[in-house]
Amino acid sequence: MEETLEFAERVHGGKPQLPLALRLIRNTGVRKRHIVQPIEKTLMHPGLTERNRIYEIESKKRTPEVVEQALKNADVVARDIDAIIYVSCTGFLMPSLTAWLINTLGFPSETCQIPIAQLGCAAGGAAVNRAHDFCTAHPGSNVLIVSCELCSLCYQPDADDIGSLLSDGLFGDAVAAAVVRGNGGVGIELERNASYLIPNTEDWISYSVRDTGFHFQLDRRVPGTMEPLAPVLREFAKDHSWDVGSLDFYIVHAGGPRILDDLARFLDVDRQVFRHSWATLTEYGNIASAVVLDAARRLFEEDTLKPDATGLIAGFGPGITAEMALGRWGVETPVEMDDTA
Repeated sequence: MEETLEFAERVHGGKPQLPLALRLIRNTGVRKRHIVQPIEKTLMHPGLTERNRIYEIESKKRTPEVVEQALKNADVVARDIDAIIYVSCTGFLMPSLTAWLINTLGFPSETCQIPIAQLGCAAGGAAVNRAHDFCTAHPGSNVLIVSCELCSLCYQPDADDIGSLLSDGLFGDAVAAAVVRGNGGVGIELERNASYLIPNTEDWISYSVRDTGFHFQLDRRVPGTMEPLAPVLREFAKDHSWDVGSLDFYIVHAGGPRILDDLARFLDVDRQVFRHSWATLTEYGNIASAVVLDAARRLFEEDTLKPDATGLIAGFGPGITAEMALGRWGVETPVEMDDTA
């Protein structure tokens, strides 16, 4: 945070909007972020070609380790995977990184490739939902989710509006992976998912694609989106005969402090129920589609849930889009051997 404030003052010193931007950055709750390049290189703009080259190098360098860890956590191997969902909105490759992962890490050539590039921060929730759909359509299948968000490669030195300056102090880089198993395992047993688009808000979060790359555009109305989305979440849970305010765990996208505070207020829950999302925001910043995966990791590591505990996964992003899922905490029980068999 200290480095962020220092470079903002150095790069944008004397501009009338700077004091407000610095105050907003301080109020993000972000204390630390990770970036794939030294900050001196991050603050330069070598051009879109070079940035996309760095994206390709870094994504191929950093995804294998988290993929291997995800497979290990799920007690599966590469040949057990039937589909790979790759989500990223911070670089572009064609073919998708899914092809490289299949060729490099030993996944079957028949593995279904599902790249998602334009759902931004909502893509983490969308990936979980599409994995659920795939496993429902193909019983017994296993789906690998990979998120690679190198947000620092979208930094625009000349962008000095309040939204850009706030984003410069909020977003971080991250790579994450998870496996959705068709059968067995320990974790969140997905039961229901849904998508929702707030009408006529498609320009509230967007990219302006220019010669210099992706220019992130954030409307000042975005922090207030939890007011219309909270009733959607409430109705979604109600349709499943659950009370959204009385669940045992919540894995929610940490877009910023007001998003989490407002959601707690409109759902009438204690802000502490979002502690995993708060921790992600504090330690990594807004890491886009990787937030829900990191928050889920923290839920696993906390290890306090009882079997059948109920919970919500929700990601929010451009559109304005909400991707929602409901599930129970499932614990794989060992099969008892019959001594007479």
